[in-house]
Amino acid sequence: MTSHSIIRQVLTVVCAFSYTSLPLLHAGVVEDAIELEEEIPSWQDTLTPYADFRFRYESDWDSVNSSSVARDDRQRLRIRGRVGIKFQPSEKLTFDVRARTGDSHSQQSPHLTIHDFDGGDRNDFSGILDKYYVQYASDGVTFWGGRNGYPFWKQNELFWDDDATVTGAAVSVTPSWMDESVTGTIGAFYLPDGGWELNGRMYAGQAKYTKEFGGVTLTAAEGFYLLDGEEGASHLRNGNGARDYAILGSQVELAAELFGVPVAVGADVYHNLKDYSATSADPFTAANSDEDFGYVLSARFGKLSEPGDFQFGYYYVWLETFAVNASYAQDDWVRWGSSTQTDSSDLHGHEFRLTYQAAKKLEVMARLYAVDAITSEQDGMRFRLDFNYKF
Repeated sequence: MTSHSIIRQVLTVVCAFSYTSLPLLHAGVVEDAIELEEEIPSWQDTLTPYADFRFRYESDWDSVNSSSVARDDRQRLRIRGRVGIKFQPSEKLTFDVRARTGDSHSQQSPHLTIHDFDGGDRNDFSGILDKYYVQYASDGVTFWGGRNGYPFWKQNELFWDDDATVTGAAVSVTPSWMDESVTGTIGAFYLPDGGWELNGRMYAGQAKYTKEFGGVTLTAAEGFYLLDGEEGASHLRNGNGARDYAILGSQVELAAELFGVPVAVGADVYHNLKDYSATSADPFTAANSDEDFGYVLSARFGKLSEPGDFQFGYYYVWLETFAVNASYAQDDWVRWGSSTQTDSSDLHGHEFRLTYQAAKKLEVMARLYAVDAITSEQDGMRFRLDFNYKF
């Protein structure tokens, strides 16, 4: 069955659910509503729609490109919308489909510019289906197949952007005889090239360990990510789609309460073991052949579990050009690249983050970035203010 056939069937289920639910909205008395609910097939009770919306103010200033030419300062208003539906016919089986906004030429960003204060371009409305998968979970084993989010544990998006969903299959195992402290995950995926196309593959595995020691929770993970490149990418920059990567990723986090305040400190280290040649036929690869190491240091103070909660976060990053595949890493820190593809490596700098839980479903987040390139004169300052609402 093709992905289009699956999508068509899911949409049919959504329409059927919406049609049969309409009478409930107009029921005049409780008894009528109860009768109508009893008439609805029980399998429809397993449908769970979900959605979220983001409104963003973004400002970029004090930035130069790799040729030391100053970029224009800019201020923009941007939005992101996501909507999906889950169908869970049993406790073990889940079907999920999600659509998001965003330029179809970008695998990294779901955001659309609705206003540029400096007269820049706005985006026409567009979007993609970024998730469609089936998942089976039982007795510590979880398997999914289709298009889904990055399945490996991570503390941030500096290695892999949450929006860069992958197409393939993954399985995770958490053995009960190890007190559920160890989780092993493996997967094989086709990688996104823009919102719809696929280019290249990734074969990856990770072992994660979690344990509490005297009020301190340790989480550590070790992963290996083999990216098998393929010529012919339509949207990926700098040969990122054709280049092979063999990245060893190590993460550790310590979490505890300090004077009643939740505190977490973490570190991530990435080393690309691929041996690139300084005489490579690809000039970008040749020029950056030794740029293969990166790390992230982070700290968080506070929690975001109840309205009125605050959390402060700090991140320092040193990420050389090929420490990650820049086409799949975060697109938050810099404006380098193109309008649809962010060059998310060859950078070092700081993020300061303050988040306020304004209501049960509303989160307000302010972030300040100060970033410089490692191998060129590029730099920049960025501020973002996000209002995130979950329906």
